[in-house]
Amino acid sequence: MPKFVTIGYGDQEGYDRTDAAVRDQAHAHDARLRAAGVDMGIADSPVQVRNHGGAGTTVQRGSFMSSALPVAGFAIIEAETLEEAIQLASGTPCAVAHGVVEVWPLRTAP
Repeated sequence: MPKFVTIGYGDQEGYDRTDAAVRDQAHAHDARLRAAGVDMGIADSPVQVRNHGGAGTTVQRGSFMSSALPVAGFAIIEAETLEEAIQLASGTPCAVAHGVVEVWPLRTAP
């Protein structure tokens, strides 16, 4: 079955201004996804790793990409189609609490 990476972006302000019942439904949705085997987690502070030309590893704190909202979490989901993956992502806390969720199809590496 095809796999998709979801990246949720959101902040506390957007979360707090979302109706508590809507938030509770979104958390219940996440619980159902986890029970179905979705691997998901909350994002922590990232580091950037480089090893240009195999000459040695350097590590720098912080994210490489920037966005209007902080990264809140990630998931790996399986779905038959992109549309099904979108439907699954649409009920998550970031999607309903004034954030956004990116859905990235994963292709098998050659």
